[in-house]
Amino acid sequence: MKIEDVGRNTKILLNGIPFNVDDVDFMKPGKGRAVYRLRLRNLREDTVMEQTYHSGDEVEKVEVSTYEMQYLYKDGANYVFMNTENFEQYHIPEERLGDRRRFLKEGSTATVQLMGDTPIAANVANFVELKVVASSMSTKTDSLVSQNKPVTLETGATIGVPAFIKEGDTIKVDTRTGIYIERVNKK
Repeated sequence: MKIEDVGRNTKILLNGIPFNVDDVDFMKPGKGRAVYRLRLRNLREDTVMEQTYHSGDEVEKVEVSTYEMQYLYKDGANYVFMNTENFEQYHIPEERLGDRRRFLKEGSTATVQLMGDTPIAANVANFVELKVVASSMSTKTDSLVSQNKPVTLETGATIGVPAFIKEGDTIKVDTRTGIYIERVNKK
């Protein structure tokens, strides 16, 4: 495909790695060919880079499909997801999930991107509700000074929470930062 046909949210392949075009900046100098500066997001690692092309250059377009999938279990260094439409299972290496995998609970859903039949990325929800399974003891003096104590969640992740959170509570966590948001009242 010609660079002139590339727009925002077009998926292209560079050196075998799929990228999403986040932004296209067009510049026409007084002399010479037009310049296209693309802001590209790596779909595997979620990193951003800029790439410059001249008019007439060719890029390889790639088809990427997105599905809501259910996380089933961890198999060695892979996480197994199931497409709930056709029940196909996909193994995604843990490095493609990033640090957010700490908050992935069996049975939860994630958005998985496929290039053909190959999974290239999985995005966990920004906020999840998880149960506290282990908590350190807090004393009456803990409530006098605002401080966080470490707790272990049902996924095995350890985060800091306010002193009033106890074992058995359900809390809301921001998976992007790993920070406690609020206690959730489950009745």
